[in-house]
Amino acid sequence: MSARFITLEGGEGVGKSTQIRALAAALAARGLDVVVTREPGGSPGAEAIRALLMEGSDDRWGARSEALLFAAARADHVARTIRPALARGAWVLCDRFVDSSRAYQGAGGGLTDADILDLHRIGSEGLLPDRSFLLTLGAGEAARRLAVRDAAGADRMGSKPADYQARLAARFAEIAAAEPARWRIVDAGGTPDAVTSALLAGLSSWL
Repeated sequence: MSARFITLEGGEGVGKSTQIRALAAALAARGLDVVVTREPGGSPGAEAIRALLMEGSDDRWGARSEALLFAAARADHVARTIRPALARGAWVLCDRFVDSSRAYQGAGGGLTDADILDLHRIGSEGLLPDRSFLLTLGAGEAARRLAVRDAAGADRMGSKPADYQARLAARFAEIAAAEPARWRIVDAGGTPDAVTSALLAGLSSWL
C-alpha cells in the first residue's frame, strides 16, 4: 500500500491524542510502517518552537505572531519528518496540521484563510493530508473534559475561553464541509473503541 498522510483535527478535549495512538496500533497490526507525529512539534526545530507557543500566558503572542511561529514550526516538521517518511512509503498520522492554524489563527485570531494558506504555501510547499478526520464533541462534554485537563495544568491553547472554543468548532466544521473528499467527521462522544472503529472505517478504501 502506498504512503498516506492522515491528520486528526478538532477543538480542545476531543481525544485526538488518545485516538491517534489507537489508530497507529491498529494500522501497525496490519503490517504498515506508521509514523505518529504532532503539531506544533514533530522535529527538533519544531519542538523548540512548540515551547514558545504552548507555554506562558494566553496573551503571550498575538494571532499574527502565532501564525508565523506555527508556519515556521510546520516548515521544519514537513521537511525533516513528514516528507521523508512519506518518501519511504510510511503512513504518517499527525495530531493537528495546517487546518488547525486555519481554525485557531483564523476564526480564533481573525487572520484570513488566504493569509494562513499563503504562509503554508511558502513554508511547507502547500502539502495537504490525504485524509483529515474532524473529531467533534458537544459543548458540554468538551467543557467537562477541559475542566479535568485544566486540573492537571492546561497549555495556552486549552485555556482559551468558551466563546473562542465555539468559534473554533464552527470554523472546523466550515473547513471540513468545503472539502468533503478529504474530510471525514467522527463523533468523539462514543467509547474510545467506537471512535477508533469509525476512524478505521474512514480509511477502509486504502486498507
